[in-house]
Amino acid sequence: MRDHMRVVVQGGGRRGRRAGLAGVLWGAAELAVTVGVVVLLLVVHQVWWTNRQALAAAHQQVRDLEEQWNASPPASALPDSSPSSSSGVAGPSSAPSSASSESPAAAPAAGQAPAPAPVQESAYGVLRIPRLGVVVPVAQGVDKRAVLDKGYVGHYPGTAQPGAEGNFALAGHRNTHGEPFRYINRLRAGDELIVDVRGKRYTYVVGKVLGETGERDTGVIAPVPRSTVRSEYGYSEPGAYITLTTCTPEYTSKYRLVVWGTLRR
Repeated sequence: MRDHMRVVVQGGGRRGRRAGLAGVLWGAAELAVTVGVVVLLLVVHQVWWTNRQALAAAHQQVRDLEEQWNASPPASALPDSSPSSSSGVAGPSSAPSSASSESPAAAPAAGQAPAPAPVQESAYGVLRIPRLGVVVPVAQGVDKRAVLDKGYVGHYPGTAQPGAEGNFALAGHRNTHGEPFRYINRLRAGDELIVDVRGKRYTYVVGKVLGETGERDTGVIAPVPRSTVRSEYGYSEPGAYITLTTCTPEYTSKYRLVVWGTLRR
């Protein structure tokens, strides 16, 4: 009688193990999808939203500057101020931290009155690159958060002011945060780089492009710019120069891309 009441269940443990494994795999898949969505949102924020936000703010700053210039005396009527330094550096590192009144950067170019030295980390000029359709504020200093991440281009402390003998050297983002220098690799000899500073306009003409150099190649922003890494690139005579520096390749900061121009007399 007892033998007829015995119930035998086979395979139950195996089905349980399979169900447990399926649950683990499903959980892992959900986690992977969640992580992927979070990463995608971060990329969208960094690549798209920061560009949109910084670009809008930079364009507003240009409008504000132009309104201020229209409502105030030209630069020639304003007293000159002493240059200031910046602790932040973008582009070639170890840039000069201050300017000397006896350095070539302080001397005016022939036939040009240099722009007055600006207040630290403030926007004081506008760079226009007609070939690329770029219109961007120029601020004193190259601090990432205070200047570059706002979509501005930053003026290396210790280098010349616009219109002065020496090297007016600028840094800007190539990707994200307005990316004003994203396409400067497309510039060619003869293209114009226009700098406006309170009623004065300085027009530089692109002369040379250095496609890649090291981040510590400070020679590219020297008063007479010449690469210390690739010495065949640069200039050998004093003059009034402009230098644009940014990171390369795109979406990296491994190397620096450099564009040089000279002041049109």
